[in-house]
Amino acid sequence: MRMYDNPVIGGFHPDPSVCRVGEDHYLVCSSFEYFPGVPIFHSRDLVHWRQIGNVLDRPGQLELPDDTEASGGIYAPTLRYHDGRFYMITTNVSGPGNFLVTSERPEGPWSDPVLIDLPGIDPDLAWDEDGSCWCTVAGVMTARIDPMTGKVLEGPLPIWSGTGMQHPEAPHLYRIGEWWYLLVAEGGTAHGHSVSVARARSPRGPYEAAPDNPVLTHRSTDLPIQCTGHADLVQAADGSWWMLLLGTRPRGWFPQFHVLGRETFLAPVGWVDGWPRVGPVRERHEAPTAWHPVELLPERDDFDAADLAPYWISPRSRREGSWSLADRPGHLTLHATGDSLDRPGHTFVGRRQQHPECSVAARLDGGPASRAGLSVRMDEAHHYDIEVAGGEASVIARIGPVRQCVARRPVAAGPVTLTVEIRTEDLVPPTGRQASGLRAGGPDVVVLGIDGEPLAELDGRYLSTQVAGGFTGRVIGMYVTEGTAAFDWFDCSTFPVHKGLPAFNSCL
Repeated sequence: MRMYDNPVIGGFHPDPSVCRVGEDHYLVCSSFEYFPGVPIFHSRDLVHWRQIGNVLDRPGQLELPDDTEASGGIYAPTLRYHDGRFYMITTNVSGPGNFLVTSERPEGPWSDPVLIDLPGIDPDLAWDEDGSCWCTVAGVMTARIDPMTGKVLEGPLPIWSGTGMQHPEAPHLYRIGEWWYLLVAEGGTAHGHSVSVARARSPRGPYEAAPDNPVLTHRSTDLPIQCTGHADLVQAADGSWWMLLLGTRPRGWFPQFHVLGRETFLAPVGWVDGWPRVGPVRERHEAPTAWHPVELLPERDDFDAADLAPYWISPRSRREGSWSLADRPGHLTLHATGDSLDRPGHTFVGRRQQHPECSVAARLDGGPASRAGLSVRMDEAHHYDIEVAGGEASVIARIGPVRQCVARRPVAAGPVTLTVEIRTEDLVPPTGRQASGLRAGGPDVVVLGIDGEPLAELDGRYLSTQVAGGFTGRVIGMYVTEGTAAFDWFDCSTFPVHKGLPAFNSCL
């Protein structure tokens, strides 16, 4: 019997939406303030996913100005396939609102946006037998629309807003057999998150609630996966049913912290008396019948390709002239567009942290007039950096309103290797006054160093959702805030390699 491990897509990949075409499954996630937007994945078995692109990969599709707030931007996409064409509908909460794009191929190119004349977030698409297209939004309201023009043809009509918990959202409407099923999330996207379902004979309703709602929740449990919700249903080619949903993996002592953001999990679905049954969502499950492993994301990028791989993302935009793979072949060259990571507008290229423990290194050739480095980022007010400028390496901690240099050392001219290691080992619950130690109760420790020498070990809780707020997770990447810097390679392994590192070092 094959087993699979959850999450099936680790790291900041929330709000999954999935569709099947033949034996192929495709999935999209929210991207919020990052560009390019809406990563799209392919799988043959619902377990092994490979990113094949980003739906919103050019400025004409996604405009996120510098004043876009952290966790603004793109919310909750829905991906559907109808009549030979893929449709992705989503909300830009920092721009024009709801819009959809289409493509004949999931890897693109995708069309320019069509604005949808409906308020609300988390839009969904479904088609009935006569070809009418229904768009359902959080609240929960549905409207018949023309997907080619975005015009509302009927409605919006109030249908069913869950069982009475807060924030009914993430609606998905399906025609299954003789019924229309409406799946919603409610209870908020934190520990109260849940999934409820209702059904009707028509998309217009009236809807009856499932007798055992919520059909999925981990609230008030000690299960290692929490905040389960915002789900989408899919039927595999073998006839089995599955649910893709978001969840978190909190760690540490009370209160626990999660640092990777909301991740994508997979759970089997059964049907009892015409209603879906799912959960709990476990760390290990029996796998679907199909089993098609795919090539994993490379741990190392030597920047030898003609374009950046689809997993590289940047806050809000990737300005023309801010980066190049051609200026210096075999290197990613970054040109400064802003003078600080503490404000929007800087040049940053990073990858999501996808595992609780990882070891990251990047080879930097900064030059005498540059300021560049490696950053572990939640947002402009929460990041840890190892940077080189003026013949000196510094570790910077930005936590809310406080920005502090916590370690520094001189470096010789020439290329250097910057390192970030994230470990969860040796984390202990606080005991009395000993709780003042760095390791007392946090989710992990973040160690920043240069050329094999660790400079500082920092408490990971300050780069968590519970401290920073918002809907995203950590992103680790390369940046430049003065001049020009070239990076020869970037390597991200999923295990720690150094032991017994020194505790917090201060340069003040």
